[in-house]
Amino acid sequence: MIRQNLFILGSTGSIGVSTLDVVARHPERFAVYALSAHSRIEQLAEQAYVTQARVVIMPDDAARARFIAVWPCGQALPEVRLGAQALADTAADPLVDTVMAAIVGAAGLPGALAAAQAGKRVLLANKEALVAAGSLFMQAVRDSGAELLPIDSEHNAIFQCMPHPNSHASKTGLPAAGVRRLLLTASGGPFRQTALDLLDAVTPDQACAHPNWRMGRKISVDSATMLNKGLEVIEAHWLFSMPLDRIKVVIHPQSMVHSMVEYEDGSILAQLGQPDMRTPIAYGLGFPERINSGVGLMELSRLGRLDFEEPDLNRFPCLRLSFDALNDGQAACIALNAANEIAVDGFLKGRIRYTQIPDIIEHCLDDSTAHMTSHPGSLEDILALDARTRRVATQFCLASI
Repeated sequence: MIRQNLFILGSTGSIGVSTLDVVARHPERFAVYALSAHSRIEQLAEQAYVTQARVVIMPDDAARARFIAVWPCGQALPEVRLGAQALADTAADPLVDTVMAAIVGAAGLPGALAAAQAGKRVLLANKEALVAAGSLFMQAVRDSGAELLPIDSEHNAIFQCMPHPNSHASKTGLPAAGVRRLLLTASGGPFRQTALDLLDAVTPDQACAHPNWRMGRKISVDSATMLNKGLEVIEAHWLFSMPLDRIKVVIHPQSMVHSMVEYEDGSILAQLGQPDMRTPIAYGLGFPERINSGVGLMELSRLGRLDFEEPDLNRFPCLRLSFDALNDGQAACIALNAANEIAVDGFLKGRIRYTQIPDIIEHCLDDSTAHMTSHPGSLEDILALDARTRRVATQFCLASI
């Protein structure tokens, strides 16, 4: 068996760590060619040593000095590459077969796009590649013949429930025949039943205490506001060429049904499993085969019940703003994502209140509508609008203190 050479963008994050866990279970299938990290350099060094990675990418010389300082004496150093361009170059490296795009935020967009343009197998766990650059990214996939496999649990579930992989929009640009709707499930997060008048006082630790999933702090806040579900709606639109009116969000507190596909004949196919990201990661790594993920058995008899309910857009205004952004076009989606990153960072640092997050996003959406004169058609256009929105959001955050 020929081993796949992997590049894990964001190897020290939760998706990267889970990917390495699955990879370690299949040494005959996978070799780690390259790893990247932004701030957890000591953890990166440990990962590189254990996996015998040939290349590591980090942001700057200071990070390289930290890496070398903790590298085991007498062991050959991997090649150290620095900066954003090194991420993109490594993603397109001919020695790389598969790229796990797991860097959170717009910083992960150039590397994911480079992998798509180079025709790699792209395991996409970075939302921004499609939220900020859906048209550009999907065109790159089709032009290069890249193989795009969604890793977000919801999109991975939908992909598994589709009639055939060849019907995937990354290959055809068209919705799958016979599909009526995509049903994206959402847990509702930690504040699903919290009194609305108490939300103004919630703390970052409360917002990050997800009832089902163990995730990083930024994505945990996005789950609490349901902004993450809005981003997933935008992703689903691009991944499956599905219009907004055929994508429905359903709250499912148990997080056991990861999403569903409804067909024209009334059938609904659902993918169930433990709330463990190793399942979709293993599916993407092994596709079209199914390989061991390390996830334990799910005893259906112990579930007791599965509940579903409509999302309350008064409780979750960020979800409504996401729908608005998708209707308004790509520029609005870029602004939505950039504004949210700034707002969540401000909340986590105690600079703004939880309930100010949607206010900042809405302000930036209004600003993008007023100032955007053309459709962002290149990566440079996208990054410029992203940067502008971040400046506007930062100023609004400061004015809100």
